[in-house]
Amino acid sequence: MIQIDDKLISEEIFSEEFVCNLTKCKGACCVEGDVGAPLDKDELEILDNIFDKIKPYLTPEGIKALEEQGTWTTDPMDGMYVTPMVEDRECAYVTFDEKGITKCGIEKAYEDGAVDWQKPISCHLYPIRITEYSSFTALNYHEWSVCSDACTLGKELQVPVYKFLKTPLIRKYGEDFYEVLSGAAEEWKKEYGS
Repeated sequence: MIQIDDKLISEEIFSEEFVCNLTKCKGACCVEGDVGAPLDKDELEILDNIFDKIKPYLTPEGIKALEEQGTWTTDPMDGMYVTPMVEDRECAYVTFDEKGITKCGIEKAYEDGAVDWQKPISCHLYPIRITEYSSFTALNYHEWSVCSDACTLGKELQVPVYKFLKTPLIRKYGEDFYEVLSGAAEEWKKEYGS
């Protein structure tokens, strides 16, 4: 683990390589899993506030799930905040294009300028998962079989996780944090990289 301020960062964020390959996986991370995407507490109000603006971007099934369950819910196993799901399948905010590739309805609304919030940070930061503890925050690499094509493409292009996730890391923690993280990654690579 590497420590930056009150954050402990898994070295896998430097060593693993990753680039989303939607043509292969078709956005399976938005469909697979036991619960919806993790949400930060401050994102709950945002979802409540933007619901009417993002509705035109959602599927009828997604709208129905959100109207029945609310714009967010909790994981019954651990009580964490998560996005609702459509009949225990895809995230309620997911849309599908003509090729069956998933897209976030919130992100589509953001791209069109309908809302000024891109999507939940946990989605934007994937495959990094954040765990908040009382005295520190852990940033870990999450390995999931549905992302094997992203790992393959990342290796081909030689893009470490932290570089692939530059934009969401800056969104979450700021430019200064990312600069320090990049410097730590370069030092790590000199010492341990191949």
